[in-house]
Amino acid sequence: MRLFWRNHASRRGILPGRAATSRGAKRIATDTGAGLASSAPPPTATFLGHPKGLAYLAMTEAWERFSFYGMRALLVLYMVQELLLPGHIENVAGMAALRGGLESMTGPLSTQAFASQVFGLYAGFVYFTPLFGGWIADRWLGAKKTVMIGIVLMTLGHFAMAFEVTVLFALTLLVLGSGCLKGNIAAQVGHLYPKADEARRTRGFTIFSTGINIGAVAGPVVCGLLAQLYGWHIGFGAAGLFMLVAALIYFSGMRHFAAERPRAKSAEPITPLERHERRMLGLIGVILVISLCQFLAYDQIFNVGMIWVSEQVDLATAAGTVPVPWFASLDSLASVLVVPLLILLWGWQARHGREPGDLGKIGIGAAVMAASMASLAVGSWLAGAGPAGIVFPLIAFTLSGVAFMWSWPTMLALVSRRAPAKTNALMMATVYLTAFVTGIGSGYIAGFYESMGATGFWILNSGISLSGAIAILLFGPALKRAMDANERETA
Repeated sequence: MRLFWRNHASRRGILPGRAATSRGAKRIATDTGAGLASSAPPPTATFLGHPKGLAYLAMTEAWERFSFYGMRALLVLYMVQELLLPGHIENVAGMAALRGGLESMTGPLSTQAFASQVFGLYAGFVYFTPLFGGWIADRWLGAKKTVMIGIVLMTLGHFAMAFEVTVLFALTLLVLGSGCLKGNIAAQVGHLYPKADEARRTRGFTIFSTGINIGAVAGPVVCGLLAQLYGWHIGFGAAGLFMLVAALIYFSGMRHFAAERPRAKSAEPITPLERHERRMLGLIGVILVISLCQFLAYDQIFNVGMIWVSEQVDLATAAGTVPVPWFASLDSLASVLVVPLLILLWGWQARHGREPGDLGKIGIGAAVMAASMASLAVGSWLAGAGPAGIVFPLIAFTLSGVAFMWSWPTMLALVSRRAPAKTNALMMATVYLTAFVTGIGSGYIAGFYESMGATGFWILNSGISLSGAIAILLFGPALKRAMDANERETA
């Protein structure tokens, strides 16, 4: 195994707005499963004042996110430094066909460009398949059975990552499993509560999101360390082991979940959208398109960003050499730590009548993401032909986590509040579909890394994100006025 760190000595939860006080914040996650019929169980067994099922769902998601982020932190490094090299790539079933298909569209790909394309495809489709997972749950199987299938598929997928021959099969299982699990497990959290208990539901989602954040921080640290000490396949195997823990927790807690009513019939007629509803969907679509700018840059942190840190950063410290996957934890850790600061900031701004609106917060997030990319460009430029200082990726990964919390939860809140009721669940799924677009897009953009050089590449990504901030600055007020006018028209 070629190590993914430099041996000198010897890369997300949903913040519910402003802690249940921001406009529409209480609907961020509860509306994501609007199409799933259920009834809340009697509040007999409790966990921190919440239905006991919340504990099982939060712990399930914590370990699932641990496995997901742990594996993701290793994936592109593993491909560049071992899997796609001669002597290994020939062992991977289907890899030659995949490379041939991609190169028929892009032309010849270097090892780095091909690895980034594969990573982008995986990162994109992980957020595409939940559309089908939600549809399957709503129409046929229900959330419980669909999540069970997803957990089994993801467990098998993580274990299959431990073997070269089954890597592509493993990624396929993980994509399909994530589609069954993502969204449906969040919907189950919402259905633990009576519809009128909105405040407690929001607090429940805060607990659930804490589990997500803990897993996102711990996964890259543990899997990265195990890969460093014992090899890539042990790191991937650890992700599978903890996914198995998630499965056991979920199955043992099923009796505490909300009961589901019969599924809707697939032949049920669909009510056509009114003109004002179509207009609102169009306005939301414009906002989602603008948001792509920031998240194209954000996804690059976990793609080329990991490669750049591995190859061009001096990772030696007084305590030893820092494993590259640990930087992926920094993004998640920053997302957790910035939450109370944002709550205090937004609270102070609200009291003084200065709190940015939803679109303003999204624009600020895009600007912060541009600064994250700019810090990598500065580090590359100052280093010249030598290694860059470790401070630059530390700044970049921290700022990316801060930027994420400015934009992503706010965008979910905006869509859940503004989208027409009859399309609310679909539109929330569409928000995640933007992550599919940016995953695929970032993989394509990553192909310019070697030809542009590190400094030019990071300047490009900074400019992409900054263009989103400028678009919000220019068009945000008009978009808000149009949405407000549309809602007044239907009031």
